[in-house]
Amino acid sequence: MIPMKMMKKMTAAALAAAVVLAMAGCGGGDKEPAKASGSDQAVTLKLATALPTSHPLVQAMEQLKTKAAEKSGGTITINIYPAGQLFNDKNMNDALISGGIDMGLNTVGRWASIVPAMDVFDVPFLFPGYEKVDQAIDNGLGEKLGAELEKKGVRPLIWADYGFVQYANNGKLITKPEDFEGMKIRGYSKFSSETIKALGASSVTMGASEVYMGIQRGTIDGQSSGTTAMRDRKMYEVLKYMTVTNHASPEFIVAMSDNSYNKLSDNQKKALGEACKEVQDSIRANAKAEDLKALEDLKAKGMEVYVVPESELPAWQEATRPVWDQFIAETGDLGKELIDICTKQ
Repeated sequence: MIPMKMMKKMTAAALAAAVVLAMAGCGGGDKEPAKASGSDQAVTLKLATALPTSHPLVQAMEQLKTKAAEKSGGTITINIYPAGQLFNDKNMNDALISGGIDMGLNTVGRWASIVPAMDVFDVPFLFPGYEKVDQAIDNGLGEKLGAELEKKGVRPLIWADYGFVQYANNGKLITKPEDFEGMKIRGYSKFSSETIKALGASSVTMGASEVYMGIQRGTIDGQSSGTTAMRDRKMYEVLKYMTVTNHASPEFIVAMSDNSYNKLSDNQKKALGEACKEVQDSIRANAKAEDLKALEDLKAKGMEVYVVPESELPAWQEATRPVWDQFIAETGDLGKELIDICTKQ
């Protein structure tokens, strides 16, 4: 028979052990990473883009994937499909609207067929610098255009700075607007095409994945695009000359189908929003540096580059001014309001 004094000691020890176990179960001892609420169901989201894997914006999507997983406690997984693996730049937006894809990274030029005012980013010489683009987006441009997208059942998550676009061709070095005469240049959107025509060239619209072959076969003489895309798509293999005009800054948008967004819990929506904000800030901070690095890479690959001096820009602005008037005529009061936001920064 166990003495009463020993029985009390054993009972006390058992109670102490139970308290230690309870504390461990409640987070005592070494802390584990925070986890999302047990009510959050794991979701896997598919994100499509036509940009190649090596492009800085696709690398930014890898950051988004990591941040969304971390902030959601592992309940959000984003699978990225670059280089048109699921949808190309021409059919991606229809897939987003119908719910055929959860997320997409695409240029505003492709959204303009649905929201015409999106073409504001392609109004030539509207933005005098990188910071002016971001200021316009933050001071009302993003909100107004985002509201138009939401009417179509699509939610913009990130306004991704693509940088400025330039002209490149394989025929001759273009140094003034008159040099475009007789050339066939690929336009990536309605108003990029109108700008090409205003400069005296013929515009040919084709998907991004078709441009390399189009130049190789002589269907087109050149293109308007960003330096990062030209480098990552190896356009230097078929293009010899580049003219740096910084005439337009077509944003890319990371958009999400409302059908997919509404399936997220409140915790997940908050986590995704925070991840998107951090990635957007990172893209903005690096856009100019990425542009300049790509330009130097293209020079190193043998492209001959002409940078239009500031003193010569008025001739380019005068030649393309009718495009401003056309944009306002076609988009009405909203277009005029957007132009005012951009020019008052």
